[in-house]
Amino acid sequence: MFGWKKKRGDLNDVMAQLRPDLSRESLGVGPGFPGIAPNPLLSGEARKRTAELRTGELALGVLVDWREVNSNPRVVLMFDVETADGDSFRGVADEDLTITELTRLAPGQTLPVRYRPGVQDHCVALARDVDPARVRQLAEEIASRKRA
Repeated sequence: MFGWKKKRGDLNDVMAQLRPDLSRESLGVGPGFPGIAPNPLLSGEARKRTAELRTGELALGVLVDWREVNSNPRVVLMFDVETADGDSFRGVADEDLTITELTRLAPGQTLPVRYRPGVQDHCVALARDVDPARVRQLAEEIASRKRA
């Protein structure tokens, strides 16, 4: 009893065993991805990440696929993200959606997302609060950069 430490398993390994469709490999992200928390409300790290993403930089994400985590409906969305700086990466958003929002999801759909430029962990969040004019402006910036 004394001196014995309970080994703490990696949460991502547990989720990957329970839900192989939520593993890093199946989501298409690298080792920097922190994994999907079983309950992000109980994970201090997930709550901190969500708060930082709310104020993150704006980018555009093309929806690749999504996976339901539970019946809330909590959904993991996979995006191919393009930033205003010209960077592109695979982004993963862990979101609570309404049934109406869930039924409107379609692969290839472009949605505004927020990311943290200084952190390369593939985490993004839907930018629900952004002005549509700002989204159009960002889309034009990205399109003009591609043409040049």
